[in-house]
Amino acid sequence: MAANEGQGDVALNPTVDFIAGTIAGMSSLIVGFPFDTVKVRFQSPEIAGKYHSTFNAITTIVREERFIGLYKGITSPLATVALMNGLVFASYRFLLKLQLCHADSVPTIAQIALAGAGSGIVSSIVTTPTELIKIRQQSLLTPTTARQVALQIFREGGIAGLYRGLLVTALRDCGYGAYFAAYEATCRYFSSPSSSNILAQVENEMTQLSWPALLLAGGVAGVAGWVATFPFDVVKTRVQGSQPVFVSSSAAPISPAAIASAAGPSSAATPLLLGGRQRGTVWDANPYRTTWSTIVHSYRNEGISVLFRGLSPTLIRLMQKSCPRASAIPVNMATFATFEAVVHALS
Repeated sequence: MAANEGQGDVALNPTVDFIAGTIAGMSSLIVGFPFDTVKVRFQSPEIAGKYHSTFNAITTIVREERFIGLYKGITSPLATVALMNGLVFASYRFLLKLQLCHADSVPTIAQIALAGAGSGIVSSIVTTPTELIKIRQQSLLTPTTARQVALQIFREGGIAGLYRGLLVTALRDCGYGAYFAAYEATCRYFSSPSSSNILAQVENEMTQLSWPALLLAGGVAGVAGWVATFPFDVVKTRVQGSQPVFVSSSAAPISPAAIASAAGPSSAATPLLLGGRQRGTVWDANPYRTTWSTIVHSYRNEGISVLFRGLSPTLIRLMQKSCPRASAIPVNMATFATFEAVVHALS
């Protein structure tokens, strides 16, 4: 134990990681949000048929809701980007260091993946209410604000209402394991790690790896992170984009179409919780009420392909500008490149 003390200790300094993660998260959010809006529209069963392709969805939204429609719902993630992205990077680094007994140890890809998955679960505490408000706004074709949606959800569901979809959000965010593992594996392909110290790794990557290599690593990480858990993202959108439909066992039977319509996105003037008749046993008839019921209902009615609906705009969002002649920076390339640059500057 004495040998591990002193200079051999694994130093924990999440402050720099938090700041860097915040700035990196803001850059990725602004670059890719229009494609996130398209993804949510594709995944929402009530309005998915309105659009035929990613390009058609973008042009339709701009034509009907103006350009600002592509950024509908950005307020809530923008307001929490400091906490959410900083928490992801800081908890990832912290959980990674906890697995190492000595500062000279080099973490394995498995340890990196485990730390990444853990950071996703931790971040879901903030991600769940943020994504709930965002998805409700993105699913609406009428103007509304994040404040209106948040207050309506809170009034009718309380704190528990804001955490609708917590389980499936945590499952989806376990994809951070593949996210960080793919990034580190790509970096190691170009340059072998020399230390487990975070700042030393960043220094090594910034000096030995070219910017194209760092950008490629970020792009690979984005694709791996999304593909690994994308079906859970579809389920999450449907769970959070719908609302409970309380039905009394003594009430008249309701057709599946009526239930699906009632469970769809609410407007600013429509209650988020539909109260059934209060005689007999009251139960939630919404087919998207839980993670499992959503998977079963979606698969039975739309097949296995539904679990990958919206993947196209998501991949375009990640890699849309990988061409050297393109003018904007890819989302996940920008995230990691910005993170590395900020950590390097602050160190």
